Amino acid sequence: MGIYRDHPKEHGLLERQPAPFELLKGRIRQLYEGETPGGIRFRYALLALDVVTVLFIVATSFLPRSGVIEALDIVFGVLILADFCARLIISRHPLHEFARLSTWTDIVVIISFLAPLTGEAGGFLRTFRTLRLLRDYQIVTRLRVDSTFFRRNEEVVFAVANLAVFIFVMTGIVYETQKSHNHQIANYADALYFTVTALTTTGFGDITLPGTFGRLITVVIMIFGVTLFLNLAKALLAPSKVRFPCPACGLQRHDVDAVHCKACGIVLNIPDEGSD
Repeated sequence: MGIYRDHPKEHGLLERQPAPFELLKGRIRQLYEGETPGGIRFRYALLALDVVTVLFIVATSFLPRSGVIEALDIVFGVLILADFCARLIISRHPLHEFARLSTWTDIVVIISFLAPLTGEAGGFLRTFRTLRLLRDYQIVTRLRVDSTFFRRNEEVVFAVANLAVFIFVMTGIVYETQKSHNHQIANYADALYFTVTALTTTGFGDITLPGTFGRLITVVIMIFGVTLFLNLAKALLAPSKVRFPCPACGLQRHDVDAVHCKACGIVLNIPDEGSD
């Protein structure tokens, strides 16, 4: 005797169709989190957008405002807003996103691009976009897989990125806090020059930040800047390491030519492209 199974449609029961919003959410999540070729290309495009945005911010900080720059401001603002909304849509806990520094920096940057700010008033706010560089865990993981250069020089890349972010943000702070009363800071080039000389503790003395607040900014630049500069020097001079999880103890970093794990002694099988 055969087993008879009722088909749901025979009882008037139709399979629940996902709502249009759920379909859209799934497609967006596939772009941001999926391992399909399209998703990987999309995330590289987002990284390219971050880099181009930072270059635009730095370049336009030295140029007078014009209609073309203001139009590009709107374009970048809309693109960043779209990215911001997409990340909120696919988040499992949207409210938790507002506990992240990157979320608030994106909000500040979006306002600085889209709000009717005049002159260079939004320059300081826009420098916070540099905080997004290489902060996406998924794109960093993808770079480790796709780029031999990134795998071999990851510490150097991060050290350079962190130092550049610090320089751009502090240059913006110096300019916005000094331009109204310090005749020595006439433009972003002056602010950048002061930031770099303070960071390297060269201190030529031709530009100074007067007052208690100005001295505090200088102290912050010297303390944190020197630390980041030393981290870069350490990354450049220290023996190179490869990132490969030990199957026994989980140690992530090993010498390039390591055969055994230094922590547990197990034999490793680190992929090698055949180069020295």
